Amino acid sequence: MSDDNSDVPAVADLSLAVHTTLRLGGPAAELVIAANEDEIIQNVAGETPSVVLAGGSNVVVADAGVPGRALLIRSRGFTPRRDGDAVALTVAAGEPWDGVVARAVEAGYSGLECLSGIPGSAGATPIQNVGAYGREVAETITAVRVYDRVDGVVRTLAAADCGFGYRHSRFKRSTRWVVLDVTFRLAAVPLSAPIRYAELAGALGVEPGGRAPLADVRAAVLALRAGKGMVLDPADPDTYSVGSFFMNPVLDAAAHAALAARGDAPRGWPGADGTVKLSAAWLIEHAGFGRGFSLGGGVGLSTKHTLALTNRGAGSTAALLDLARHLRAGVHDRFGVTLQPEPVLVNCAL
Repeated sequence: MSDDNSDVPAVADLSLAVHTTLRLGGPAAELVIAANEDEIIQNVAGETPSVVLAGGSNVVVADAGVPGRALLIRSRGFTPRRDGDAVALTVAAGEPWDGVVARAVEAGYSGLECLSGIPGSAGATPIQNVGAYGREVAETITAVRVYDRVDGVVRTLAAADCGFGYRHSRFKRSTRWVVLDVTFRLAAVPLSAPIRYAELAGALGVEPGGRAPLADVRAAVLALRAGKGMVLDPADPDTYSVGSFFMNPVLDAAAHAALAARGDAPRGWPGADGTVKLSAAWLIEHAGFGRGFSLGGGVGLSTKHTLALTNRGAGSTAALLDLARHLRAGVHDRFGVTLQPEPVLVNCAL
């Protein structure tokens, strides 16, 4: 470890697998924990770490690991500021995300409840623009504080400057920015934001667009996610995954019309701009890959959800990527659609 990081604790176990929800990945040459903002900046201001991890829920690490330093962000902070019914909630990057949602629901802050059960850290949510059950985190974010590695300063970026899109932001493929904390705009009201997702509305017994008590929404979301293997359970390798491995592809109107003209009718959601978002799970299933499909190697599709590629306990990153390539090729051969991965691939590629 370099002298300027001598007061930041190194970790004896250099394996990255134990720090990811896939339980896959080789060692780092050096593994350092940053417990607060100063330590985060201290570790990223000089030599760039090979990988920055918090919850490790949206990352696939090569079996060979990484040649440099891995930084584990463990900062903590949950600071609400109320102005009438409006709540500005600032959360440190290292806070476990589902704990943030649980605390918000318990405090009576509406806006995050549909994002219950998503693994990972608060700092990762704007990077991926995480979403579930009809909601994206960008809808509640007002600001993201980051360390700018290029200019060597801390910046506060308004939501409009974050480049949010479907499972995307300006932070996702760039090493320039390291998230320090995120501020969310919530409401101090007892009912949820309008329920957009039909499956969730049905589970709650409300019409789409209706509202329900915050705790009821959180419980329903957790139950739905658990039924699909999307809540991490250390005792169940069928949940060792990055969640949805592939993004739902978005086609322009012409491409969707051409697909429909071939006689294929995949499930889709029209966008205001004329695009159509297709269900990646539907495409995988109808390309011939059912739940539990495997090529061997200790990995396979979840037995509960075809979008989750799981490590069954004795897998490898190489085997996981082979499976992902096989699925992607099968979908392309059947539908002419190329699936793109959601997670960040570290020292490896599809």
